[in-house]
Amino acid sequence: MRKLTGTLVGLIALSASLAHGRVLENLEQLQLDYTKEPYDFVVIGGGIGGSTVASRLSENPRFDVLLIEAGPTNEGVIDIAVPAFFLDINSTYSWGHVTTPQIGLNNRSLPFNQARVLGGSSSHNGMLYTRGSSDDFDLWGKVSEDRSWSWKTLFPYFLRNEKLVPPPGGRNASGQYDPHFHAIQNAEQNKEIKFNLDVNSGKPSGLVWVQYTIGNGERCSAAVGVLGGKVKERPNLTILLNTQATRVLPSKESRKLDIRTVEIVSVSSGKKTTVTAKKELIVSAGAFGTPHLLLNSGIGDKKELEDVKVKSIHHLPDVGKGLSDHLAFQLSWSANDVVRPVDTVAAFEEWQTNRTGPLTETRAHQLMFARIAPDAPLFKEHRDPAAGPNSPHIEIVVLSVGPRILASVGLLTPKSRGTVKIASNNPLEKPLIDLGYLTHPFDLLAFKEGVRIAKRWYEGSAYEGYVTGFLGPDLDTLSEREFDNALKAGAGTWEHPVGTASISPKEAKHGVLDPELKVKGVKGLRVVDASAIPYVPTAHTQAAVYVLAERASDLIKGSCLLQIAAKYDGIAGWLFVSSGLLMTSFAWSTDHASNAVPYGVYVTHQKYF
Repeated sequence: MRKLTGTLVGLIALSASLAHGRVLENLEQLQLDYTKEPYDFVVIGGGIGGSTVASRLSENPRFDVLLIEAGPTNEGVIDIAVPAFFLDINSTYSWGHVTTPQIGLNNRSLPFNQARVLGGSSSHNGMLYTRGSSDDFDLWGKVSEDRSWSWKTLFPYFLRNEKLVPPPGGRNASGQYDPHFHAIQNAEQNKEIKFNLDVNSGKPSGLVWVQYTIGNGERCSAAVGVLGGKVKERPNLTILLNTQATRVLPSKESRKLDIRTVEIVSVSSGKKTTVTAKKELIVSAGAFGTPHLLLNSGIGDKKELEDVKVKSIHHLPDVGKGLSDHLAFQLSWSANDVVRPVDTVAAFEEWQTNRTGPLTETRAHQLMFARIAPDAPLFKEHRDPAAGPNSPHIEIVVLSVGPRILASVGLLTPKSRGTVKIASNNPLEKPLIDLGYLTHPFDLLAFKEGVRIAKRWYEGSAYEGYVTGFLGPDLDTLSEREFDNALKAGAGTWEHPVGTASISPKEAKHGVLDPELKVKGVKGLRVVDASAIPYVPTAHTQAAVYVLAERASDLIKGSCLLQIAAKYDGIAGWLFVSSGLLMTSFAWSTDHASNAVPYGVYVTHQKYF
């Protein structure tokens, strides 16, 4: 066994490349720094998926990794760093997408605030951290016919990536009265909604305390928690900012379709070049960006590509199909104003000095997850789309704004599906994004059940003496048609798109990726982001993408070890059985040693008692 291990180490040493390393602000800097030695891995997209994969792969000093991000750095941006300012993040850090007119929303087009900054959506989202139900992840295994995708097998990756920290500022339940804390205490009096101590147990249903991706009073994005600290100092990791990938290009030297080269363009100057990976090209451009890139490269439905004058190089009809998202609708109640207003100037001074105070959190302290009753009339007409009995249909985000309570009611299990398409053969033109909201009749019926659940809760005993009246829209006083129109006119997105490059069984003709996240029918090309997730989870999606990327990193590392070992008789079978142990052994990194503080998502548990 020692001999085999020693041989493998020697092989890896021989395959080492010259390290590049740096954080580069533009493409021109890359060209000055770029040597003739190609990178081992090129990762397209610096969001959750791409940042995690780039960080994990570069733990091995023998892997030279280039991470390409279309946006700028997150560093020094106050609106990103301060948790309470997340709604103020300006358009500089967004793609500025707008959906096509949505038939189900009275033909409204919705702005879609997808991040264009290092850290991706984790740099500008609401920082809510919910894993979802165990059923969600078991469904990945059923869809892909690969049971290695399951709650049980993925659970260790959650633990690898998370660190639970106490809330900043030393807050507790003493002092001013908090009506939401009172509601939590009284939850057990409600027959329908019970208090759930751990939203991330795999069984999220109930009234729960919020967990945030906040550490030391600041947003803990992928750029901070995954690429921060000593990670950026690794000589084998290069991060290229303000550079957009426009196409992936096939090798002319291979008989089979082999794609390891990407065309990139400087956002500022428009200058173009190509970069090639020795081992793999990893696309992590998100649920909109990944299909947009593949389609512009000629990978997608052949006829649809020809219609926009893009040469088809690989007929893969499901690219850009299967898009799903969480649609939400806001209700409001008048309430006794018992929460003191925040002095923003003083609070900001406190945050700058100590990273404490009211700006270290958002206004959402509780979430409610609920299942629609199994005997509800809509289930007589429609099959339950939930992944299983642990999966809630509805989420309610609770917000207090002075003398009002706002409840954002979100549909977690939509049946409606949409598409991402390209309008022309210009890769810099924005994609056509059609979410297909409320195009399936189940969704509208389920939304109305969610509204009823919210009304029953807020008008029940838990909020007695605090809630003074319902401000609507009221399902009980409006006609069915009037309420439907109000919902269609007022619904908006939680911006959790998934599914546009979904996993599926290896030999299946449908889907885009095999269970190892490789693009079907293509060598050298893998996808690691929310587009791979087949159905939108019953959660805020960042946790699911983190865990997907953690496992993808191990799949990629294992694939590389197997490729090396396959050259030698007797080693490949041993590696196949023990690849998990070997991957742990070869994750060499002084900054991620076992006795070091773990990196990743710093989750603040908002529990003030």
